[in-house]
Formats: sequence, C-alpha cells, structure tokens
Amino acid sequence: MTATRSKRRLSVWTKLLYGSGDWGISSMGMMRAVFYAIYLTDVVGLEPRLASFGALIGIVWDAINDPIIGILSDRLRTRLGRRRPFLLWFAIPFGFSFITLWSAPNWESQTALLLYVTLSFMLADTLQTLVSVPFLSLTPELTPDYDERTTLTSFRSFFQLTGALAVVIIAPAMVDLILASGGTHQQGFMLVGALFGGIGALPLLLIGLFVRETHTPKQTESISFRETLRAAWQNVPFRYAVGIHLLNWSAVDMIAVTFPYFLLYWVARGDLLASVHIFGFNLAYESAFFGILMSVCILFIPFWLWLARWRNKREAYMLGMSFWIVVELLIFTIQPSGIAYLLALAALAGIGVSAAYTLPDAMFADVIEWNELCTGRRQEGIFYGIRTLIRKLTGALVIFMTLQLLGWSGYISPPDGALHFTQTDTALRMIRLLVSPFGAAMLCGTILLAWLFPLSREKYEKIQELLEQRRARLADSS
Repeated sequence: MTATRSKRRLSVWTKLLYGSGDWGISSMGMMRAVFYAIYLTDVVGLEPRLASFGALIGIVWDAINDPIIGILSDRLRTRLGRRRPFLLWFAIPFGFSFITLWSAPNWESQTALLLYVTLSFMLADTLQTLVSVPFLSLTPELTPDYDERTTLTSFRSFFQLTGALAVVIIAPAMVDLILASGGTHQQGFMLVGALFGGIGALPLLLIGLFVRETHTPKQTESISFRETLRAAWQNVPFRYAVGIHLLNWSAVDMIAVTFPYFLLYWVARGDLLASVHIFGFNLAYESAFFGILMSVCILFIPFWLWLARWRNKREAYMLGMSFWIVVELLIFTIQPSGIAYLLALAALAGIGVSAAYTLPDAMFADVIEWNELCTGRRQEGIFYGIRTLIRKLTGALVIFMTLQLLGWSGYISPPDGALHFTQTDTALRMIRLLVSPFGAAMLCGTILLAWLFPLSREKYEKIQELLEQRRARLADSS
C-alpha cells in the first residue's frame, strides 16, 4: 500500500497548470523586489529614510495577515476543498492591486505620498496573501511523494523564473518606451503593473477552476490560533526550514533591491538611459543583467532537480549556495563600464540563484508530514502562511534596511526629468557593500542551516511509512 501510494505520479498537465500559478505571484514579487525601492526614491520622490517606513508598516501588516489566512484556509470546508475557493474569489482582485501599487499621485506633500504608497502596499500585500498561501498549501496536498514534490516544485520554479525574467526585461523597456514617447516614469510603471497584473491573475483563476486537492487526509478537531502557532514552532524541521527561507530570500532580495542602484550609479555612472547591445537589441543595464541571470536560472532547474534526486535536496542546496557565495564576493570587484565582466558574473550568479529558487520550497513541503506524524493534524495553511510571511517579510526588511542605509550615507534623489545624475562617494560605497559582502554573509548562514536540516530522503520515507500505518489503523477501526 505504501509503495503504491507514494509512487503515484501527477499528470504533466496538472504540473504545468499548477506551476503556472507562480507566474503572477513571481511577477509582483520580482517587480516589487527589483524596482519598488528605486521607484519610491527616484519616481515618487520620497526621501529614502522616510520611504523605508512604508515598508516597515508593511512588515507589521504581514505579521498579522499571513498566519491568519493560513489558518482560515486550513479550517475552510466547501465542496471545492479548502484552497481553491480563495483562488476563485481573489485572483482577479489580486491582479488589479498590482496597478494601484504603482499609481502614486503627483503630490507635493511627503507625508501624503507616504500614506498613499503605504496603503497601496498593504492592499496589494493582503490580496497577494489571499491567493499565495492557499496556492502554496496545495503543494503537499497534490502529492505525498518525496521526489514528485521536487518535480512539482521545479515546474513552479520554471514559471516563477520566467515570470521574473519577463519582468526584468519588459518593465525597463516599457518605461523607456513611455519616456521616449513623451510620457513619465509614473505612467510607464502603471502600464507595466496593468500588463503583469492581468496576465498573472489568469493562471490562479484556472487553478481554482480545474486543480483538485487529492491528498488531504481526514482532519481531527480544530485547535485555537495560539495552539496552532505553538504546534508549528515545536516542529523542529520547520524551524530550520524557516531559517533557510529567511536567509535565502534575504540574499536574493538584497541583490534585487540594490542592483538597480548599483547598475545606475556605479556601473553606468548616473546615465539613466545607458544601454548595452546584446543579440541585436539595445537593453537597459537592468534588463541585460537580470535577463541573463534569470535565463541561466531557468536553464539550471533540470540540473538541480537531477542533483537532488541523485543525492538529496539538502546537499544540492548547499552546493548551490557555496557556488553563489564565490560569485557574490567577485561582484565587489566590478568596475564602472566593465560590462563584459558584469554580464559574465550575472550568468554565474544565475547558477546559484537557480538553487535558491528551486530547492528551499521542495525541502519546506516535507515538514508537513513531520507535523502530521507528531500531532495527527494536516496544517498546510498555517505552515505556508508563515512561509509566505517570511518571504514577504524578508523583502520588506531588505527594502527598509537598504533605504535607511542609503539615506544615512547621503543618497540624493535625482530631480524630476533628469537623464544624468551622479551620487556622493559615500552613497556609492554603501551601494557596493550592499550588493556583495552583505549577501555573501547571509548565504553562509543558509549552508549551516541546510547542513543541520534533519529531514533526509530516508527519514522522510520512514515518516511516510509510519503515517500510512496509522491511516490504515484508523480506517480499520472506523
């Protein structure tokens, strides 16, 4: 019975449809990670330290809504299941919220602008939580198999990375096109938000319509919110998975948030229209760097999938992070106008970033069965609610710290309409420190936590065997 059940395979259609749901979530996440900080300082015109408090308020709101939505999705009982109704109800509003995130009005008051962008951030964050937590919670419910979950996660990673790739290439190009047509940066960002918001909502709606929750064991009685959080924290593998996610995405977001500043003010020396000619196209530095990085990410998904099957997820992840640390340290040696070297390091960084996107989620899904073995309950929602909280928390914290450090280093927002603007020497020094040594230090922590992560393939398969025996006893007794 155990062998038959654990080896059940999902159809390619199910994997493709489910994986496509990460396109919209990834689009919003990448757009916010890469461009939101520089949008606040250089487009909206907020002073960096003031702008950082919008992200700080978002952190507090994150801490409230993610676990709550997770628990609600765990307890929801409908004929459509526990997760699908959220996707059917909130996919379209989620898409519309992406427009409001980039629609700051042209007000003179810094306080009014801060209030507007903060409320827009909170609205977009809430709607993202209402679709992302139920979506992610479907991963362990679609299959209990150790390797099949890695494969399912790799499909998600493919769409996650292609969505991110589309954003980093198309968004700067669309903004530049609007500028060339006589428009403004603000109009360009709103157009990008409308495009990716509309495209990203559709797959989530289709998942709600067609994907079935096939691996949801019978639930025991509900427990209180406080007891749920206590049970989650008592899950030892979950603690390590939380630490890995925190440091992993902090490093990813550190590069995403600070590199637009690094490319614009260090590499391009303040030329806002600087571009590089690649494959017959003139691309903005951001499009070229992140486009190459994300393309290599996508190409290396099969490699990390193969390595995780050959060895295990933990060892594959540690190797990927070790490689990325070396590249992170080399980034500090990039000099102004060193475009060829910059793009070569972008390609090498993509190898490690691919492991960062693919493997932590595959490891995270396995903590659900450990919790079920210990408590007798299936609580995917609360675990993925906390996981989503951590993902957004790291992004908001990185934006907050980056803007605070830039403000204290003497960063000056360029005047409206400027096409060339140079920063102070102290601001440039801070930008270089943020893109290299800071990220490398975080990655060292992920390696230590992955080494200590207690769920190997063998332990996970033993957990599955014990769960099957328990389920068989419960079925016989009923």
